[in-house]
Amino acid sequence: MKTVLVAGTFDIIHESHINMLKNARNLGDRLIVMVSTDEFNWNEKQKRAYQEYDTRKYILEAIRYVDLVVPEQSWDDKALYIDMFDVDIFAMGDDWRGKFDNLKEQFPNLKIMYFPRGKTSSSKIKKDLWEMYQEKEE
Repeated sequence: MKTVLVAGTFDIIHESHINMLKNARNLGDRLIVMVSTDEFNWNEKQKRAYQEYDTRKYILEAIRYVDLVVPEQSWDDKALYIDMFDVDIFAMGDDWRGKFDNLKEQFPNLKIMYFPRGKTSSSKIKKDLWEMYQEKEE
């Protein structure tokens, strides 16, 4: 059985997220999604998600390509889950390209992939909504 692990915040789920999850699932037999907790996002990335962790987890669990959702509470959780679930492929969005290549030192057989960003991003959705709100207030 080939296991794929994908990591991300997955805020405001949109079609680019779904495409990434679908493509990741097609690489293996089991897809595990590691979702950044609210505390991890704030303490380590200095960003807040619009949707709370429990909501993001709930939505991801409902997506047919996803077999399991686990929390990311620290940078070390990537290695923890790769080892725990005997992961064959680790994938993230290409905005993180190269940042986790060092996992190959600990897991020489691990394949690391960076998916290209789709046409939609949560950051763009938030920006567009903010601009629409500003226009409405004028």
